[in-house]
Amino acid sequence: MIAMVLPATGAGGRTARPPRAFFGIDPQTVLTDADARYLQAGRIGAIRVPVMWNLVQPSPNGEYDWSGMDETMELAVQAHLTVLPFLYGTPRWLAREPTKLPVDSARARRAWVAFVTAAVERYGPGGEFWTEHAPEQAAIDYLPAISTPTPIRNWQVWNEANFFYFAFPVSPARYARLLKLTAPAVRAVDPGAKITLSGLFGNPDEGGRRGMDSFRFLEALYRSPGIKADFDAVALHPYAFHVDDLEALTERVRRVMVANRDPGAGLYITEMGWGSQNDPNQVAFEQGIRGQARELRDAYRYLIDNRHRLNLKGTYWYSWKDVAGSCNFCDSVGLFRAGARFRPKPAWHSLVAITGGKARP
Repeated sequence: MIAMVLPATGAGGRTARPPRAFFGIDPQTVLTDADARYLQAGRIGAIRVPVMWNLVQPSPNGEYDWSGMDETMELAVQAHLTVLPFLYGTPRWLAREPTKLPVDSARARRAWVAFVTAAVERYGPGGEFWTEHAPEQAAIDYLPAISTPTPIRNWQVWNEANFFYFAFPVSPARYARLLKLTAPAVRAVDPGAKITLSGLFGNPDEGGRRGMDSFRFLEALYRSPGIKADFDAVALHPYAFHVDDLEALTERVRRVMVANRDPGAGLYITEMGWGSQNDPNQVAFEQGIRGQARELRDAYRYLIDNRHRLNLKGTYWYSWKDVAGSCNFCDSVGLFRAGARFRPKPAWHSLVAITGGKARP
């Protein structure tokens, strides 16, 4: 049972509304200017995006290709969106699968550190991206001008490291080695940067080398000597049948943090969501069109009411629009139906009622 905790309140006894950056989106597709206008109208303040190493550096001797990430950053600055990148994906010239953590050879470790360093040097404070987009230089190179840089200060390391779909073999010890490579590389460029753990899948159906429950993975990670110095926040993906399961997953992870004398570490929900198709017996995360809106409302009510106690820094709904042919529930997790047009579901109207935004620009 989860103890009831009174939420922090604002004027008139109502729960104080979190800042705009508390509300984030995990888009499945490249965002457009039209998407940005809807995000702004809805008072969504953050996006979480992959920085795919295997795409940025497809060959060992080639230069880094930041073009895709540059476009994302240009749009984010225009829409006043905070960007949370997650660094992921070992290239084929180092491993047969992108899910293999780059920790097994000196070559892989050096290449990973070089990639991480290059990413922070580009998008961190004083980075190349901001220099190139400074008004005078941008006019020369025909790039969008950015007069007020908003560098990335928080870097998420990998994705769902406790689930074979993104990390194989699943191993807290291997992930600890990756953190110990990544944190010094980031902080060597930006000493004030924050490191956030891989979003942990709440309760994978797989075991052994293929999966580990989020709280058990975190418990094992904390047993790595000195590991607390290598991250600032824990991240969770509490996909669940109903909100009471999301609450239980979140509370259990927070208890592990407190039990390991790490209450000051932040907590992020870097993915959560329910599909709007109505087939919960086949896919537990699908609750129907009305059920999606209901679960969204209840989840945010719990997370907002308890955010100070949990030290919850931000939440990210997965996803923005439906994408046909994606994972078995990803095709209906969007707040909008698939396509270039904006056809909102009831869940979008529920979310903007919570954020204090508007349904349309």
